[in-house]
Amino acid sequence: MGQWFRVVYDTLKVFVLFTGCTFLFYYGIIWVNEEYQNYHKYDEPEGSSVKAASMIEEKETGLLDRLLFFYRNGE
Repeated sequence: MGQWFRVVYDTLKVFVLFTGCTFLFYYGIIWVNEEYQNYHKYDEPEGSSVKAASMIEEKETGLLDRLLFFYRNGE
């Protein structure tokens, strides 16, 4: 009978530890989400920044040319 109570007690400890860590992780994720929710990454930059140019070409490029450009430049 004592062995059975020991197994139930150990199972309860593991369950409480798992539940506590799950709640801690969940509320940590919520906290990180709230921190970055008000961060406006698409605002216009301040200061003397310059707009980056994209790859706009006059001629029509094929799929192979675009793929090779991506492999060479990573863009």
